[in-house]
Amino acid sequence: MYNDLLLLSLGAMTKIMEENINTQIRKFDPIYSQDNVELTVGENNLAEAFTIAGKVNQNVIHFYFCLEGKGVFKFGPHYVREIAGHRNYFFYNPDRDLPFELDLSPNSKIVELSISLEYLHKLFTNDSIPFLKPENAKSKFYDEREIPASLFVVLTQLFSVNLDENSRRLYYQGKVLEILSLYFSEKKPDTENCPFLNDQETVRKIKHAKEYLLKNADSPPSLKELAKYASLNEYQLKTGFKEIYGNSVFAFLLDHKLDHARVLLDTHKFQVNEVAYQTGYTNPSHFIAAFKKKFGITPKKYLMGKS
Repeated sequence: MYNDLLLLSLGAMTKIMEENINTQIRKFDPIYSQDNVELTVGENNLAEAFTIAGKVNQNVIHFYFCLEGKGVFKFGPHYVREIAGHRNYFFYNPDRDLPFELDLSPNSKIVELSISLEYLHKLFTNDSIPFLKPENAKSKFYDEREIPASLFVVLTQLFSVNLDENSRRLYYQGKVLEILSLYFSEKKPDTENCPFLNDQETVRKIKHAKEYLLKNADSPPSLKELAKYASLNEYQLKTGFKEIYGNSVFAFLLDHKLDHARVLLDTHKFQVNEVAYQTGYTNPSHFIAAFKKKFGITPKKYLMGKS
């Protein structure tokens, strides 16, 4: 089963490119594959970009971690996504394989980890990761986030290991588990920079405010109204919300709306204007601008790329 998976995965691309010129190198090599898991490192220290052919495989979870430089994913002629240094992408598509080309720019380093959904189920309980829940198993998932410092250190170590073959395999096996645990770990609030988060009751109120905000996303309360609802002052709400969720209250809401908009577009049941109105925009042009700013592509071109 996994032999077929390896043939399709980005790490086992049809042609592994590796070039050494003095101390310069260009490569994209699988360094570990076992139990429906594959770990690949890519590096380009030459003066020009090079292109890798790959796929987001059906029912396989793909992580791409860009440590330096940048990469550009080309999903057909209309859908392009750029991954910059210190950023991470997460792809999962249960419907079909998605072929693409990845252009890796000069002076870049990237790590790719692919793992079958079935195997990830064995590592985590359903409740710990939302998309593992049975009701979400047929849903597409995409995520982009900053690579935290702790995970960045682990990924960097993959490029400098010098062990014998037997020890190296065990080392990489441990690194795979370490990467997954750090990626899916819950961020703990910084109580040193935000002292009142030591109070668990305040944390509970902030989470309650977030739930109320999402429940009323179509007609959101003002910051003052939300703070009053949560029995917090505005400073506590603004500071604590950003510390826990990594964004301001209304930037968090905007991201939520745009993520929902993308899900609606993926159904191919709605036109762009309909999605704009369903996500609370009274002016479709404002929706188009916000969507392009977040995803790097207009909703219309996104639809064309999905057809």
